[in-house]
Amino acid sequence: MDRSILSLFIFVLVYSLFVLLPARRTALAVSAGILLVITGVISLEEALSSINWNVMGIFIGMGLVTGVFRGSRVPAYVAELIVDRAKNTARAILLICAFAGFISVFVDNVATVLIVAPVALALAKKLGIDPVKIMVGIAISSNLQGAATLIGDAPSMLLGSFAGMNFMDFFAYKGRPGIFFAVQLGAAASFFVLYGVFHKNREKMKIIPVEKVRSWVPTIILICLIFLLALASFFKTHFSSIPGTICLAMGIMSVAWDIFFGKGSLTENLKSIQWVEVFFLMGIFVLVGSITVTGWTMRISEFLSGIIGNNIFIGYTLIVFVSMFLSAFVDNIPFLVAMIPVAISISAKLHINPSLFLFGLLIGSSLGGNITPIGASANIVSMGLLRKEGYDARFGDFVKIGLPFTLAAVTAAYLFIWFVWKG
Repeated sequence: MDRSILSLFIFVLVYSLFVLLPARRTALAVSAGILLVITGVISLEEALSSINWNVMGIFIGMGLVTGVFRGSRVPAYVAELIVDRAKNTARAILLICAFAGFISVFVDNVATVLIVAPVALALAKKLGIDPVKIMVGIAISSNLQGAATLIGDAPSMLLGSFAGMNFMDFFAYKGRPGIFFAVQLGAAASFFVLYGVFHKNREKMKIIPVEKVRSWVPTIILICLIFLLALASFFKTHFSSIPGTICLAMGIMSVAWDIFFGKGSLTENLKSIQWVEVFFLMGIFVLVGSITVTGWTMRISEFLSGIIGNNIFIGYTLIVFVSMFLSAFVDNIPFLVAMIPVAISISAKLHINPSLFLFGLLIGSSLGGNITPIGASANIVSMGLLRKEGYDARFGDFVKIGLPFTLAAVTAAYLFIWFVWKG
């Protein structure tokens, strides 16, 4: 079989199996990558070069830093202070959701849910209210803000690495407001959705015991990491793996501190890394690299360009909202990895700044996962925590909040990006 046909067959088969067998997605991605090398569709050298090692460095390093940060109990401490100062339940819930979003700007979304969930569940038990809506609010708030910065979530890391963007580029890029401000506008719009969900909860707040902080050192390390990433962005260099190198170095520093001073262990710290996601990403990079090497990315971009024609607005709208609805059911990581080269290629054919399509792709694919409980890892974790506590977390309960929240956030961000980046 021709290697280009074989690469497309394997790609379509594996992506289809991702939908049918989501629990086996890592095994499928890794197996596909190995099969592509064995069959000669892609060489071992091409496979290794197709893996974005900068993203791997950021992902692993941030996992180590946030694992130690979570263990310090600082996030839980701050969350409980917020709850104790709220006048009523509605305000407390909204503040918890906002706090989850703030943490997620710098910390992986799953880690954010694990940090904030215990506070939300404790609050619900003390007041005798159903925690399902609260947990949904925390999950979708963290997913939303995860797209705001380079280190907030895997899709942002992927986009930043593919487009050669640094930490500061998410705030201001080529003299224009960056994706951060689009996300904040989306957050402002979606806030009214959350307010509509929780505003009737007017129960008087009861003081809850505030968590004791074990150490402020992990917080200082996290702040230093953010500062170093921002500082590195001012230095132009051909060494494209600086963000990943910084994250790895700070991750090692966090683990060393935890072992020698925090009474932690190397084994427990290594468990804080989502190794399943690491190998999944590597397999996806090789899988997408194979269709790029065999010319399918160019063919797909030519096909889409033919549909779009010269109408940039239609092309942009399709990318945003098709990405949004697909990501409600399909994991946004493999989707984004496959679509970034296509979006760049279409932009080149239309002779426009690729930032318009790339930013639209990130907004659609990242925020679309908020529609359903299976659209993002943070959603799955939050629903799992509810079931573990004995609560009935149904698909429809999530969609009732997630769908209007997502439509409000995506529409606001979509309009912002269009008016800022259309020219």
